[in-house]
Amino acid sequence: MVLTGSQDLQTALWVVPVSDLGGVGRHVCDVVSTGVPGWRVVVLCPPGPLAERLRGLGAEVVTGPVGPGDGIRSSVATVRETVATVRPAVTHSHLSWADVVTAVATVGRPTALVTTEHGIADDDLVYHGTRVRARLKALAHTARLRRADAVIAVAVATERSVRAKWHPSRSTPVRVVRNGVDRPAAAPTRSPGLHVCSVARLAPEKRVDHLLRSFAVLREEHPDARLTVAGTGPEDAALRDLALDLGLGSSVAFVGHVEPGPLLDDADVLVQLSVWENCSYSLLDALVHGVGAVATAVGGNPEILPPASLVAHDDHAAVARLVAEQGLHPGRRPQLPRDWPDRAAMCAAVAGVYAEVTR
Repeated sequence: MVLTGSQDLQTALWVVPVSDLGGVGRHVCDVVSTGVPGWRVVVLCPPGPLAERLRGLGAEVVTGPVGPGDGIRSSVATVRETVATVRPAVTHSHLSWADVVTAVATVGRPTALVTTEHGIADDDLVYHGTRVRARLKALAHTARLRRADAVIAVAVATERSVRAKWHPSRSTPVRVVRNGVDRPAAAPTRSPGLHVCSVARLAPEKRVDHLLRSFAVLREEHPDARLTVAGTGPEDAALRDLALDLGLGSSVAFVGHVEPGPLLDDADVLVQLSVWENCSYSLLDALVHGVGAVATAVGGNPEILPPASLVAHDDHAAVARLVAEQGLHPGRRPQLPRDWPDRAAMCAAVAGVYAEVTR
């Protein structure tokens, strides 16, 4: 393992247990490409698309067995070896697997521990399936937070869930650092239209099935409407079958994993009817591109969208109505909140947390 970097900067080791370019991968790429002021960032992740993208951005990357498929023992050993080599002032974990593994692997090491919570829901069954499993997970996180020097939450809703479920010590700071997005130099000019899109994992908690049912209602009044479903996941086949059962035919396209930018450039309204979201990049990207956004009032969504854009997932008529309003009247589409951070502000806030735990 050979790493190079400025000797004038303190090092933060980011432990990221995923190899794909999804939400957390996007966050890592945004931070690396922007830079954390005053810090050298080294990323530890499994081999795969994320590592390759990071290297293309000029990042320092270490790859190794550090994900759920590699098991606890191998993951702990990988983190321990990397910490011994890199000697970071801060070890920063992302997602629950890395959080627990890093807490174990850094025992006795002179490094501060920071964790970012990207995906914690009020309803334990969203991510854990059974109440017994959820309870065990909560106990594990409560224990590992005893070793954390600081916690970053990506939304106020996330912060509330962390405090309610995992009970961090009163001496452990929990800071909200929202996912930053850069605004375009000029506001995008968009025309009316009813190209609806979804950018989400095809999993039950994303409720893409309800989007299909809402879209069927929309087409009753607007037969020229079309829907693009981007993403992959275990519900793929079932959702395709449902689209056929609803008679949607060629008005729906399932396109798999795509870069969101080009899709949003061509879309008019993004719909997201998830059970829970923390700080959705899909919603943020939609607003930056001048695309309408209709979503459920869960998690961090109300921190991004106004009440007029929020709807119940199973009120298909209301979803169809909001989509038509925003699609056909671009002036009714929500705007990114004025005080929302850009990527530089997000990275500066991360540096502020690092300063807290290393002074």
